[in-house]
Amino acid sequence: MPESDLSSRTVLVTGATSGIGHQTARLLAERGATVLVHGRTAEEALAATDRLVTLSGVDANRLCAFEADFTHLEEVEHLAARILAEHPRLDVLVNNAGMAAPERHTVTADGNEIAFQVNFLAHYLLTHLLEPALTSDPGGRVVNVSSSLHRTGSIQWNDPNRVRRYSRLAAYAQSQLALTVFAADPRVTAVSVHPGICTTSLLPLYAHEGLAPAEGAAHVVRLCDPAVEIVNGAYYDRDHRVAPAPAASEERTVKRLTKLADLLVGQNS
Repeated sequence: MPESDLSSRTVLVTGATSGIGHQTARLLAERGATVLVHGRTAEEALAATDRLVTLSGVDANRLCAFEADFTHLEEVEHLAARILAEHPRLDVLVNNAGMAAPERHTVTADGNEIAFQVNFLAHYLLTHLLEPALTSDPGGRVVNVSSSLHRTGSIQWNDPNRVRRYSRLAAYAQSQLALTVFAADPRVTAVSVHPGICTTSLLPLYAHEGLAPAEGAAHVVRLCDPAVEIVNGAYYDRDHRVAPAPAASEERTVKRLTKLADLLVGQNS
């Protein structure tokens, strides 16, 4: 299928300063989209937009830098408020920012296990705060960049912070399962995608070698294209729609996760 022109599209990519997120921003901008480039700090976001302009020849007018440290939910709220003010119409939200769970059990200032907050809760909060901007037109969607490791995960409903029993792999897998379940939330038009194993900071969780981040990004960008019809709530392994872990599509699990997430981020459904 020929690549469609994305010049009428506005896309927010979280975690766009490196790895798959940075390459996703590049590919989208090269196809004409206006890309909101999110980084942990203003300096990182601006440096990322500068790299896209100088190294990739992307039109600087197509890029906007935004910052928020996802270990602080208050910064997520500020990010959403700024985007709503400056970009009241958003076609696609790419929930890509992610981190490996640290070796030692770590809790954020908000009281959540750090990987669960950065990889899932911050995106959950951001998505719902941006609902007024996210278009309901055909082609409007949320793309959650998930992981095949969601299949090994389980959500510890009574101990989501894993205080009693902590393992970095289990904590990471839990965050990816939650992000995958979130795509089935009926309040949003969303999909989740495993972009393949790429040479990013998360590679040690998977393997010793991987594909170039641009190859993973191409699978994300494909799902951002309005010409690509998606199945709401579906899970894609690169270009193929496949069944996710059974828990990821259970209505009961979706409702239970919504209730837990609303509690942890201080939102009322």
